[in-house]
Amino acid sequence: MTLIKMELKRNGKSLLIWSVVIGGMILLCLLLYPELKKEVDSLEEALKNMGGVTAAFGMDRLNYGELMGFYGIYGGSMLGIGGIFYSAILGAGMLAREEQEHTAEFLLTHPVSREKIFFQKLSSMAILLVFMNSIVILFSCVSFAMIGEKPDWDVFWIYHGAQVLMQMEILGICCGISAFIRRGSVSLGIGVAALLYFLGLFSNITDKAEAAKYLTPYAYADAAKIISERGMDEKLALLGIAYGLIGIGVGFWKYRRKDIS
Repeated sequence: MTLIKMELKRNGKSLLIWSVVIGGMILLCLLLYPELKKEVDSLEEALKNMGGVTAAFGMDRLNYGELMGFYGIYGGSMLGIGGIFYSAILGAGMLAREEQEHTAEFLLTHPVSREKIFFQKLSSMAILLVFMNSIVILFSCVSFAMIGEKPDWDVFWIYHGAQVLMQMEILGICCGISAFIRRGSVSLGIGVAALLYFLGLFSNITDKAEAAKYLTPYAYADAAKIISERGMDEKLALLGIAYGLIGIGVGFWKYRRKDIS
């Protein structure tokens, strides 16, 4: 528990920054909703002329005149993009950070096993993600109250649950990367997150990229799909959980055998 507290304290500032930035952007977007709702016809007409861009971001499947449709495109994009990059940074830096700062040797001199270090660090990263999402949800709820609108709460919670699941998957994958690389793991983790994000966009644009949905977490966490279908693809979600667990398993295996110097 001491290590968990240390990690939470160490990452507290970045947690606050990411949460406020993502939540603040969602708030600003939702404050525009009452005015944009009046111009929904002209807005949708303009979006039709954007071609593949509308399909990539799911704009062709959502109604801008409805709160959840608007929230899915604008607010959802903020959380979707910001959330995976934050989780990638946490996961990729989880193990590599100690070696970069030369604190790993000191940590391992204490009467605590590598297994305990690994899982306490992983637990602290997961807690940080839960805190971040809780703050973002609070911003969203405050925004709804400010504009006097009520969302479809069932869909709202399914969407946010899918976002947490996607972030945990990215965390697990990047955790595995972190165990193998001493320097540059964060950059590589962000690159992996960006690649998975763009794979999700491509799978929305063309049927030729249909296979990409089995690789990217956006296939089950896509706001447009969740809101329009009132649910997420459970099979793809389970596949995402498997990817995350594989990443954690590989990272644990490597960390136990790693020569830390």
